[in-house]
Amino acid sequence: MEKQQVLNTIKELREKSSKKKFSQSVDLLINLQNLDLKKPEHKVDLYLQLPHSRGKKLKIGAFVDSQLAQKARSVFDTVITKEDFPKWNGNKKEQKKLAGSHDYFVSQVEIMAQVAAAFGKVLGARGKMPNPKAGCVVPGSIPSLEPLAAKLQNTVRLQTKNETSVKASIGIESMKDDDLAENILAVYNTLLSKLPQEKNNIKYVAIKLTMGPMIKIGEAVKIKK
Repeated sequence: MEKQQVLNTIKELREKSSKKKFSQSVDLLINLQNLDLKKPEHKVDLYLQLPHSRGKKLKIGAFVDSQLAQKARSVFDTVITKEDFPKWNGNKKEQKKLAGSHDYFVSQVEIMAQVAAAFGKVLGARGKMPNPKAGCVVPGSIPSLEPLAAKLQNTVRLQTKNETSVKASIGIESMKDDDLAENILAVYNTLLSKLPQEKNNIKYVAIKLTMGPMIKIGEAVKIKK
């Protein structure tokens, strides 16, 4: 997939999507084929740091003990200390609100077992448990949490779940076309390298705005020829 193809598709997407009063998300959809998701080696579940910001601030929560509480409060949106866990234990309604309002969660490794016991059912069902693959499980001795907080702002999760497709929000429409294209290519090329048959496992790649039509990348160029 060439960058110019992506840029042409972004241009078409802008032309075919009606303007809204807010900057809509730009969503990437990669439809896959020739995969058997019952085979572990055919499943996709990885984290990728995009080359450019997604244009909106992600909300991050943290589970820590007193060792990291002060550092966590200076960089994360919500901090829940180990001492607060009893208040949350069994409170599914509040836990669901917490899960729904945050994009990522970080946990101190020393209390990870308690986090799993108190929040695992709700966060696990939503794929939001602190994940070591994303660097979200940290030691209490970590010198600073700022690099992790900055990294997570540009991090996307690529996951097949139970369907042969991968979806990711890679930016917002107010971003430059060039930055959006580079984010799209970063996701595409990373995913390509993880698929058993690479390009043969990709059926099509498309982009859409939150409330706009889906446009397949490269299709418009082929039609014009």
